[in-house]
Amino acid sequence: MPRLAITDLVLSHFRSHQRSRIETDGRPIAISGPNGAGKTNILEAVSLLSPGRGLRRASADALSRQPEALGWKITATLTSLHQTHEIETWAEPGTPRQLRIDGKAAPQVALGRIARILWLVPSMDRLWIEGADGRRRFLDRMTLSFEPTHADAVLTYEKAMRERNRLLKDMVRDSHWYTALEAQMAEAGETIRQNRVAALARLATAQGDAETVFPAADLSLTYADGATPPDGSDALAAAFADGRGIDMRAGRTLIGPHRADLSAIYTAKGVSAEQCSTGEQKALLISLILSNARALAQDFGAAPILLLDEIAAHLDPARRAALYNEVCALGAQAWMTGTEPGLFDALGDRGQSIELRDEGGTTRIDAK
Repeated sequence: MPRLAITDLVLSHFRSHQRSRIETDGRPIAISGPNGAGKTNILEAVSLLSPGRGLRRASADALSRQPEALGWKITATLTSLHQTHEIETWAEPGTPRQLRIDGKAAPQVALGRIARILWLVPSMDRLWIEGADGRRRFLDRMTLSFEPTHADAVLTYEKAMRERNRLLKDMVRDSHWYTALEAQMAEAGETIRQNRVAALARLATAQGDAETVFPAADLSLTYADGATPPDGSDALAAAFADGRGIDMRAGRTLIGPHRADLSAIYTAKGVSAEQCSTGEQKALLISLILSNARALAQDFGAAPILLLDEIAAHLDPARRAALYNEVCALGAQAWMTGTEPGLFDALGDRGQSIELRDEGGTTRIDAK
C-alpha cells in the first residue's frame, strides 16, 4: 500500500531543540516525557511541513531557540506515495520562512501537493465553546487538506477585505474605489464557500461509511444573523455593493465568508457540540480528524500524517486502544504525545517509542 510518512526529521535550533534527529520506519510514533520536555515542539516542526504557520500559528522569529535567537531549520525526508522528497524549511532572524523541496525554492502551497498533515492539539478541546474564529480556522484547515489552493482564495479574500474596510473607515463614498476590490472578494469568496461545502460533504460521507467507536457529528455551515452571503460570485458582488452604506456605519464588512461558523450536532443524541461533556467534545474532535483522514486516504491515495498532541487526555483505556486500532487500520503515520509511556501500551509493537527529557532547557531524545 502507498504510504505517506516522514522517515528522517532533523531540528536545528528549533524551540527547545538545539539539534535533534528522529529516524522512523513509517509506523506510528509514541513520544513521551514530562511537561516542558519538547514533545509538542516536535509535532509543531512536522506541522510546518504543510502550508501555513503550523499548529501554534507562531511567527517565524518565535520558533527560534532562545536565548541564542540564531534562526532555525527543519530538514525532513518525506515518502509520498511512491516518491521521496527532501524538504528544508528555515528562517533567519527577522526574515520570513523559506522553503526548498528537492533542492529547489518552492512556495508553501507546494507542500500541500506532496503531503497531507492533520493535527489535534489540546487548545482545540475548547473549539465548540469558544468563538467562531477558531471553528472557522478548523474548518478551513480541513478544507485545505482536500484542496491545497483553498489557502490562496482565503488570502486573496482577506487582503481585499482589509483594503475595503480601510475605505469604509475613511468614509470613502466613490464607488470606483470599491468595484475592483469587491469583484476580487466576490470571486474568492465564492471559491471559499464552494470549497467548504465540498469538504463538509466529504466528511459526511466518510463518517457514514466508517465503523468506529467514536461518535458521528452532523456538520453545517452557519452564519450570524443577517450575514448569510448569497451563492454565486455575481450575487455576492452585488451584495457587497448594496451593503456599503451599512458597512460604512459599522466600519467593516458585515457579510461574506469571513462571518461563517461551523455547527456540529452529536448525531446519536441530537445535542449540539457545545452542550456535550468535555469527554464527548474530545471524542467528536477525534471522530472528525479520523473522518478527515479516511476521506484523504481515498482522495490522495495514502492516509495523511496525523499529529495528536496529548491525545490520551479525556480518553479512557478502551477508547485509547480503539484510537490506536483505527490509526493502524488507516495505515497512517501518527505522531502522538503523552506524559507517560504507559499511555501507549495498547499500541504495542505496532509503533515506535521515543522518550524525551529536559536538560537545562535543551531537549534530549532517547529512542527505544
